[in-house]
Amino acid sequence: MDLLYDHLVRARATGAVFARTVAEPPWGLRLGGSIQLAVHTVVRGRGWLWLDTPGSAVELSPGTVTLVRGGPDHCIGHEPGADCLEPEEFRARHARPGPGDNPQATVFLCGAYQFSGEVGSGLLDALPQVMTLSAAIDDPLRDVVTLLSRELVRTEPAQQIVLDRLLDLLLVLAIRSDFRRSATAPRWYRASADPRLGAALQAMHENAAHPWTVPELAAISGLSRAAFARAFRAALGQAPMQYLTEWRMTLARDHLRAGDLSLAQIADAVGYGSPFAFAAAFRRHHGDPPGAWRQRERADADTRTLATHPDP
Repeated sequence: MDLLYDHLVRARATGAVFARTVAEPPWGLRLGGSIQLAVHTVVRGRGWLWLDTPGSAVELSPGTVTLVRGGPDHCIGHEPGADCLEPEEFRARHARPGPGDNPQATVFLCGAYQFSGEVGSGLLDALPQVMTLSAAIDDPLRDVVTLLSRELVRTEPAQQIVLDRLLDLLLVLAIRSDFRRSATAPRWYRASADPRLGAALQAMHENAAHPWTVPELAAISGLSRAAFARAFRAALGQAPMQYLTEWRMTLARDHLRAGDLSLAQIADAVGYGSPFAFAAAFRRHHGDPPGAWRQRERADADTRTLATHPDP
């Protein structure tokens, strides 16, 4: 297991929507900021993507993949500033099952990804608001886009499974490419490639319940305690035990939100000897005991749901 894999699995990323569209100019589509991560790629022709801020337009062309984090709405169209329709109206106006005969038409793919919990939010926060990646001829990204386009041309058995897996590949390749070249990639990602720290980080992520100590982690890394502590703080900006506590609390918050485990089971899963020890640590970290924190989060989630989907 590597740390990026661990974050993606814990985030439980799922492909919610994917569509292939043929649009003849003039055209424009507005997509809401509630989409946690949107994926766009042009198969044929050209398009533009922009936010509601000046100078934000980026060109979409074959061989590139653009990811947009949730938050502000974003638009794609035949030219920057084009009049944009909401998705339902857009689909009704540009419903074409075939490839389209107009050489001016743009063929593009749109996907929407949903992440779960604190780990997913942290992964998204590490990405820029808009990220465009260019795929070279021998880049796997280009192969995935080609396969997606072919799969969306016609309806086949088990098609949704194929689309979800291809979208998984597209997302992982895009995130991996960005993190590899970005100076703002998460510290845990950069540190995981450090031969002095990678094994210790992996051990903490694989088994957060283990009663780790700095000497034990240093031994895994093949360093003295002092050398390991210095290298860890320099790379991650915090002491090893502080990082471990933060990771345990992140996992605990996800379990509390999901409601999949009792407090005793959460305590055991994140390395505390009893529910009382876990509750005390959680309260020190968050100001509230875990039960009260979970009730407040559920109430906030219900409020957000009502705001997004009010009764007719």
